[in-house]
Amino acid sequence: MVARVWKGQTRAADVEAYRAYVRETGLADYASTAGNRGAFILTAVDGDFAEIITVSLWDSRDAIAAFAGEDISVARFYPDDERFLTAADLHASHYEVDTAEPARG
Repeated sequence: MVARVWKGQTRAADVEAYRAYVRETGLADYASTAGNRGAFILTAVDGDFAEIITVSLWDSRDAIAAFAGEDISVARFYPDDERFLTAADLHASHYEVDTAEPARG
């Protein structure tokens, strides 16, 4: 399994509206793509701004390419992202997910 991670920033006052927008756009697209195993939106408000992180889980890098395109490192944006975002990574990061059970002593 592979985790795809993207980071952005919005105004704290817009965080709830932006989360709703991400659920309607990005998370809906993830869910409609074969090989997606779910996604999360992480937020951390600090003063006037909020960091937004999306984490999506995928069966493989090929499954991610079906969503993101051939170069999976390029972030995917939606029409109203500009309205909300004050900063955004142009690239997404990818991590192999270790799903092994922890050792128990």
